[in-house]
Amino acid sequence: MTDIPRRTAVRTAKLARLPLGAAGRAAAGWGRRLVGGERDEISAQIMQRSAEELFAVLGELKGGAMKFGQALSVFEAAVPEEFAKPFRESLVKLQTSAPPMRFSEVSRVLAEQFGRGWVTRFVEFDETPAASASIGQVHRAVWKGRGGAPDRVVAVKVQYPGADEALRSDLRQLSRMSRLLQPLAPGLEIKPLIAELRQRMEEELDYRDEADNQRAFAAAYDGDEQVRIPKVVASAPKAIVTEWVSGRKLSDVIADGTQEERNTAAALLAEFHYSAPARVGLLHADPHPGNFQMADDGRLLVVDFGAVARLPDGLPRALADMTKLALEDRPQELITLMRQEGFVLPQTPVTGEEALAFLAPFTEPLRTEVFRFNRRWLQSQAERIGDLRSPQFHTGREFNLPPQHLLVHRVTLGTLGVLCQLDADVALRAIVQRWQPWIFED
Repeated sequence: MTDIPRRTAVRTAKLARLPLGAAGRAAAGWGRRLVGGERDEISAQIMQRSAEELFAVLGELKGGAMKFGQALSVFEAAVPEEFAKPFRESLVKLQTSAPPMRFSEVSRVLAEQFGRGWVTRFVEFDETPAASASIGQVHRAVWKGRGGAPDRVVAVKVQYPGADEALRSDLRQLSRMSRLLQPLAPGLEIKPLIAELRQRMEEELDYRDEADNQRAFAAAYDGDEQVRIPKVVASAPKAIVTEWVSGRKLSDVIADGTQEERNTAAALLAEFHYSAPARVGLLHADPHPGNFQMADDGRLLVVDFGAVARLPDGLPRALADMTKLALEDRPQELITLMRQEGFVLPQTPVTGEEALAFLAPFTEPLRTEVFRFNRRWLQSQAERIGDLRSPQFHTGREFNLPPQHLLVHRVTLGTLGVLCQLDADVALRAIVQRWQPWIFED
């Protein structure tokens, strides 16, 4: 598109507002403290306005900016409680909503992808989008049955024009600003998150890849009593048509679900996370709550398969072996394995006992039959690792994350973050034992 350079410059300018605005508000806050303002009240006001601006800018820009915001929403539970509320409200909005594109643009993209007569494939097509996301928006429609097949209610996801360049431009700019953006998300490591998003963004731009991923998941979970994956009806590089599914948003369960509802949702999400690599050879790699719903029949509805980790042999055995050694309190064997697998580089002075302490967030939930995941627990883990005075902070700086494990690590952390948002009791030990039994074998 001829106006992409101009639009890119505008996007860059808007992104630049975020750290500058945060810095200005922080300076003003210090000024008010000097004249007697309450520290906590002023900090809360600053974070409230920063969160509102974060949502306004990232939601408006879509692309990589919104993708970044969605990734942050997964880790919202780790944000200190005094800052959490405004970020919680603002980031949750990014999970399923963004300003829509005009239907004339939708029609043009569909004509490019399915031909000028694309409309004849449908009995009905709702011009108002049902949902908007980072690189595309979804419309409800009725797909015309052919050869005696019945008509079907479908979801039509259409990619925004110029989404590819917007995604690349946003993530380049966010990467440059990662240090300045850090105050917008206290307790989180921004730079590695942006780097990982940049590495996997290309696979999300071709909806044919997403369709192939979704077909694989749908086949593996066909008829499953716990998980439902909508089937793919048609696909093209920038448009995908799937079965329409609807249920209660996971964000709504997080906000006002009963304890039983939250426990059920958390158990289904954990089961899906640990079972998919073994059943499909793939791991759903976008675990923010906007991609999950609870169906009326009690199943977990899962959508958006643009980002996956390819694990043909299931979850990496090295990670399972590390978990087993940590659970069995075998520090010397643990540190030896971590050095062999590249998690600890040669000549790095990390002891087995330090490795055991650092891995606590991954092993603690497996040491009991039922574990309560909540924000308080995750915040304590984030503080332990992020506090400059903590031994685990210095230990963490000595660890290395091999590239082949990067995505699995982030998705597992993200899933734990959602479980903590649900404030749920989960029998995680039994779930992991079902799909990685060797961890608990003698």
